[in-house]
This record gives sequence, structure tokens and C-alpha cells, in this order.
Amino acid sequence: MASPFPERSLARLRQIWQQPFALALMGIALCGCSFDLGSLMPEKDKPQEAPKAAAATESAVSAGNVNAAQAHTVKAQALARSGETAAALAEFNQAVELDPYNAQALYGRAQIYQGNSQHDLAIADFSAANGLNPQKVEPLLGRASSYLAVGKVKEAAADLDEASEADPHNAQVWTARGQVYERLGDKAKAAASYNKAVSLRPRDDAARSGLARVGG
Repeated sequence: MASPFPERSLARLRQIWQQPFALALMGIALCGCSFDLGSLMPEKDKPQEAPKAAAATESAVSAGNVNAAQAHTVKAQALARSGETAAALAEFNQAVELDPYNAQALYGRAQIYQGNSQHDLAIADFSAANGLNPQKVEPLLGRASSYLAVGKVKEAAADLDEASEADPHNAQVWTARGQVYERLGDKAKAAASYNKAVSLRPRDDAARSGLARVGG
């Protein structure tokens, strides 16, 4: 991609949770994360196994389809930045239809679904994006947010555990992990996560406040 998409959020997502920890994690996953969508390009030409969201086989995705999908993705990103999420969603749909392995389009579409409180659809697309690029933390953060929204706190914790292993120097991941484990009542893991976040980013107010709450 020519320009990183999530550095400017898709749109101002409306508040969809009442739980403070879920709200905080949403902010970390969608707004505070510096994420170059170009990094979601698969490291190999195609994955060994298609993600669940991919309906076409690998051989069915022509070079022309890949190029057209990228064009739709670029247009979708521009529309999303302008707040035209319905039009952006249509463009992301076109991109995924043309190239089910376009992780950028899957991730962007997942964010729109999440903003519309369509969390089952968001989880599916975040999962597909994660399957294409398992070492990227952003789809895991996004999926954890949607898991929290539907009350699957343990699943959110598992995603954040994985994210912390994939990028142990990401303060945002550790802060989010602390919030989730605090919600689960595991003060030891919460404190350890908050401490790690503060060590990486001393001015992380969310982590410092969390550390004070759990007595770390």
C-alpha cells in the first residue's frame, strides 16, 4: 500500500461498550496503534492453507485480480478516512471478492464491522488477516477487542498472550493485556503486564493507573 491506513483511524468509531476495560482496549487496538497496513502483505506469495474467509482457491486468484483488489483497497481506505464507511465497506468487499488473500482489505473491513458492532463478522475477518500474517499484532488486538465486546474475555486474553509473544516490545499490547487480566481478576498477570508496559513506555498513563489499581 502506498500509505499506512490505521495511522489515521477508519473513522471515529462510536462507543460500543460500557465496560471501561473494553473501552480502553478498543482505543488501544484501533486508535493508539501505529500500524502500516502494508505490513499485512503475506511474506510468501500465498499461504499453505486458505483462511476461512477465503472462498476462492489459490490458483483462482490471478495477477489481474490481485491488482484490482489493491485498487479497491486504496479507494476503500480513502473513503474510510473521509468517514464514508458504507462506501468503504463496499470497496473492501470488492477487494476481498477479487483476492481473498488481501490481508489489508480483510483488516480494514474488520475495523468497519467492529465499528458497526458486527463483532462476529469482525472476528472472522481479523482471524483471516491473522492467518495470513500470524506475526502481526494488530489483527490480534482487533480480535481481542471484539471478543471483549461479546463477553469472551478468556479468548481476548489468549489473543493478547499471543500478541505479547509476537511483539514483546509493544507497550500497547502489554497495557491491553494488563486490562484484560485485571478484568479476569488475575492481579499477578495484570501487574506483570502493566509493569512491562511502563518499562517500555514510562508515560503510559493507562498502564500506570492499572498498576496502581492492582497493587503492582
